[in-house]
Amino acid sequence: VQLQASGGGLVQPGGSLRLSCAVSESLDYDAIGWFRQAPDKAREGVSCIARTDRATYYADSVKGRFTISRDNAKNTVYLQMNSLKPEDSAVYYCATGGCWPGTIMSPLDFWGQGTLVTVSS
Repeated sequence: VQLQASGGGLVQPGGSLRLSCAVSESLDYDAIGWFRQAPDKAREGVSCIARTDRATYYADSVKGRFTISRDNAKNTVYLQMNSLKPEDSAVYYCATGGCWPGTIMSPLDFWGQGTLVTVSS
């Protein structure tokens, strides 16, 4: 599986970005989502869509601000990020992997190159 994230950039605090992830195969066969990695911080699972019931899960740090969605026809997953904060700055990766209550993108199966999000005034 190949995954390619895009849509990152520089945005002011309070602003919005939408990340996209193009996937080389059907989205039907694995859970899919996003994790982020900031310098000197542990990897953090951000959000994911479960394979079986398509339930969505969010890290507490982004709940109410981020929304994950998928377009099966385009084999694409999106992450709409609103009310961005400086602490959201990180490289964001889309990936397949574990996705269930209390667990977001762990363990990881496949992931691609990330896209950098910088939130700064």
